[in-house]
Amino acid sequence: MATLTEAPPPLAPTAPETGPPRKRGRWTPYWLLLPGMLWLLVFFALPMVYQASTSVQTGSLEEGYKVTWHFATYWDALSDYWPQFLRSVLYAAAATILCLVLGYPLAYLIAFRAGRWRNLIMVLVIAPFFTSFLIRTLAWKTILSDGGPVVGALNTLHVLDVTSWLGWTAGDRVLATPLAVVCGLTYNFLPFMILPLYTSLERIDGRLHEAAGDLYARPVTTFRKVTFPLSMPGVVSGTLLTFIPASGDYVNAELLGSTDTRMIGNVIQTQFLRVLDYPTAAALSFILMAAILFMVTFYIRRSGTEDLV
Repeated sequence: MATLTEAPPPLAPTAPETGPPRKRGRWTPYWLLLPGMLWLLVFFALPMVYQASTSVQTGSLEEGYKVTWHFATYWDALSDYWPQFLRSVLYAAAATILCLVLGYPLAYLIAFRAGRWRNLIMVLVIAPFFTSFLIRTLAWKTILSDGGPVVGALNTLHVLDVTSWLGWTAGDRVLATPLAVVCGLTYNFLPFMILPLYTSLERIDGRLHEAAGDLYARPVTTFRKVTFPLSMPGVVSGTLLTFIPASGDYVNAELLGSTDTRMIGNVIQTQFLRVLDYPTAAALSFILMAAILFMVTFYIRRSGTEDLV
């Protein structure tokens, strides 16, 4: 009887009926992107459009320039200054290779062997950024000066004999030669190679090296099969960050080189600021941009990696 008269258990409260979920903050990502998009539009897209229109203009500074769709300016600029284009690519490629050869061991050391000295070495890597790009380049005029210790050591080792035979130096002189320009490019852009390499190497799981050792792989084999392939995103990023600005640089060629080592950046600067031939300068800029874009696209596809640091 007690069981029959016992009150039934209370029913679980039902959830209140609600409508479809409201999409809160749907526009938040777009609002966050708006400042950056406006910045790119005002300071990148609009100047690009203006330069594109300038490259197809004709006229003079006194009479004024008019858009006449004169595309022959591109051909004239390329035919007149193709040696400077080729020289810029060669100097930038040489500096990029030197940065990779010098930067990879240092980045490897910081990532795997530095220990408690890691932060100090990283500060030393970025220390050149604490001074002006111009001051860093002018310092190399003192380092490579005639009769200085660097030139004296190179003469003692007979290195300048080899570089003179290759055409990179002129006798016992290093300044105003291609070697001086490449040295300046290498020094100024070396941190742009080391930092992406270090970031990529630091991501590698150390257990992969242990697994390679357990499989009786030698250190050289481990580096060739494990470390270097996994660091390819850093290699690609570092080479791009080095090659792209080096190919358009004009400061190193202006301060460390001569008229025989002028790069395309020096030509563009001269056309804009001295000759005042704005259509030719704009055409040279677009030719350089198109050439770099083509080489970068080909390089990324051939590198076999889409993951950049």
